[in-house]
Amino acid sequence: MAGSVGRKTVKVMRGHMMLCAVCFDSVHEEKLVDEKNYVDDHGAMFDIICPGCEDINRPLVDDMLGSSE
Repeated sequence: MAGSVGRKTVKVMRGHMMLCAVCFDSVHEEKLVDEKNYVDDHGAMFDIICPGCEDINRPLVDDMLGSSE
């Protein structure tokens, strides 16, 4: 996947999310990940990730938020 070059992943309840380096660092700075790189509070994560990370993970984000689309 060309759009995923340089991205890092975190685990969420429905799979893995690809994040840019800035968002990955922000998620770690906010201590939203545990020792296994799992994000329990995905709502807080969605508040801090950039629109690009949200777009690249759109199907997963919609699934986790219960979107009907």
